[in-house]
Amino acid sequence: MSAAEGSGVESNARPLTDELVEEVQSAIAAGDWPRAAELVAGLHAADLADLLQLLEPEQRLALTRALGERLDPETFSYLEEEVREELVEALGVERVAEIVSGLETDDVVDLLSELEAEEQAEILARLPPPERIAVEQQLAYPEDSAGRLMQREFVAVPEYWLVGQTIDYLRATPELPDEFYDIFIVDPRMRPVGGVPVSRVLRSNRSVPLRELRLKEIRPIPATMDQEEVAFLFRQYGLVSAPVVDEDGRLVGVITIDDVVDVMEEEAEEDLLSLGGLHETDVYAPPLKRAKRRIPWLLVNMVTAVAAASVVAMFEDTIARVTTLAVLMPIVAGMGGNAGTQSLTVTVRALATRELGPANAGRMILRELATGALNGLVFLLVGFLLAFLWFGDTQLAIVFGCGMLINLAGAALGGVLVPLVLERLGFDPAVASSIFVTTVTDMLGFFVFLGLATLVLL
Repeated sequence: MSAAEGSGVESNARPLTDELVEEVQSAIAAGDWPRAAELVAGLHAADLADLLQLLEPEQRLALTRALGERLDPETFSYLEEEVREELVEALGVERVAEIVSGLETDDVVDLLSELEAEEQAEILARLPPPERIAVEQQLAYPEDSAGRLMQREFVAVPEYWLVGQTIDYLRATPELPDEFYDIFIVDPRMRPVGGVPVSRVLRSNRSVPLRELRLKEIRPIPATMDQEEVAFLFRQYGLVSAPVVDEDGRLVGVITIDDVVDVMEEEAEEDLLSLGGLHETDVYAPPLKRAKRRIPWLLVNMVTAVAAASVVAMFEDTIARVTTLAVLMPIVAGMGGNAGTQSLTVTVRALATRELGPANAGRMILRELATGALNGLVFLLVGFLLAFLWFGDTQLAIVFGCGMLINLAGAALGGVLVPLVLERLGFDPAVASSIFVTTVTDMLGFFVFLGLATLVLL
């Protein structure tokens, strides 16, 4: 089944364009609800989610209500958390329960996990008992674990079955997932012992036992495994799907590549936001909520800025006597900050992809130090020429050039050491590294430059 069929839309679904968005907005503004619903009828669930997020809050609620039963439940799976919470609150628990009942368990769990406990309980109470039990069991797993990520709909058959039996089972069982890639072979205790791609089953003779087929090697994933580790396994071994097992090794679910792609995107987005001091995107959040999220990080930055300023204060007399130093100080600090960020970005990425570990950490440190030193030598010459042509002072030019050399080398070293130390201490290097690296490069740059100036110029 195609992705389009799986989400309840035709394979020739129309694309989302700026013109379509404008038409929908015009129809909503005119109160022409049938027209608005007709315009979006051919959209894929992902495109409909994008459209809803482009609309104003009142418009998206109006369009959702205009669609009524025609709203594809998959749309909620693609919405950003802020928009999803807004619609859940506006539509009411009963309507949301109707919508989520049309989703697979992993999507239901993803949606409910972002809601308050009271809202979760109300929606769960309205779900059919079998689905409610499955969702409650999945919600019991740790957040961001394989148990939360998996879907409970999978295909598992005993190894003594014939190919023909398996094909007949696939055709006659309506409870199977809409889309699946592998058929898992299980022993009598429901433990996966192998897997067979659907294509291999369909191309084999009906009389062949499954155990005689060339079984695909599987990598069972513990339900408690962190989703970042799951994403690494999929990327490392080129997996399309993988069985999820409980503490006894019994098959309880399956994770497919489409869910892992979402995890990879989430992890990459999380690392990117963390470098800016944010834990989640706030594109759709109101200004007050945005401010609350950003203030703590800004306060931390203020503290580190004061620390850097205290270094400058130590050389207050030097700056007062050689005022040109105040002109060159921001250049030294800025160049060090950029060099540190470059080294930091490479290091954090290498840690995330496991290209950097204890085995090669020493080599990485030496390489970054050498890179920083080479860059420093180049900018020693550039800085010397710049300061000499600008102020005509040879000694000042030497101080500026040497300050650039030492700061660039130190910044490169700090950019690799800070995330390594933070990871060793058990902290996420993507979250806290940038502020420490910036502080280190600023303090080092000011101290080296002003210290050299004190020794040479006074």
